[in-house]
Amino acid sequence: MADTRTKLTVVKVGGKIVEEESSLKQLLENFATIEGHKVLVHGGGRSATAIATKLGIESVMVNGRRVTDAETLKVVAMVYGGLVNKTIVAKLQAMDINALGLTGADMNYMVSNKRPVGEVDYGFVGDVKAVDARLLADLIQKDIVPVLAPLTHDKKGNLLNTNADTIAGEAAKALARYFEVTLVYCFEKRGVLRDEHDDESVIPKINKQLFTKYVADGVIQGGMLPKLENAFEAIDAGVKQVIITKADAIDGKSGTLVV
Repeated sequence: MADTRTKLTVVKVGGKIVEEESSLKQLLENFATIEGHKVLVHGGGRSATAIATKLGIESVMVNGRRVTDAETLKVVAMVYGGLVNKTIVAKLQAMDINALGLTGADMNYMVSNKRPVGEVDYGFVGDVKAVDARLLADLIQKDIVPVLAPLTHDKKGNLLNTNADTIAGEAAKALARYFEVTLVYCFEKRGVLRDEHDDESVIPKINKQLFTKYVADGVIQGGMLPKLENAFEAIDAGVKQVIITKADAIDGKSGTLVV
């Protein structure tokens, strides 16, 4: 068995969980019990929408993605990089976990290109170009827990709004050169379901062969398709395993294991 000091768990958690006091407390208590090194990646979209509304800034969503104009960018930078990120860091410090909140601009750890204009102009949204995992690994090996906000930069002085699932996946892939990485995606269901209306129908383990079969049979569809495609990309890039589960089960003992 590998030494626990070489293990790293990257946990991605959605905004709804980190934006509610009770669910955030439970999540961080569970996160604190994970053995070995760890990284937390968070969202915060609901808070960004609420604050934008108070400021009179309309939130525009296309296919579930936020269109980020110059004014919206100011809001998401404040909310993701400030309010949500630093609240999580402070609460982890209260649990004696030495956390450090980061955007991609900090230490130049994650650089993106501004997404090209296609059918939709998403504005200041970043597609990840490069990750400096050496710097992150150095922090982690010093027992610092990075808390990554969904913001990157373009090395031209601009912050870019970047999907939190992507941040988690790219960080996990890059860190796989230094650690035995488990990537945990938390969402509202208990895992990948055979029947989306039955929360008990969790598929416990899935590989590429089963994935192809489930897609052909119509068992896996919709938003779960890109989530699993990202998971297999991570596996191909050296991540040991990906777990898709509910936020109260980030210990890896339940949910769907992608191998």
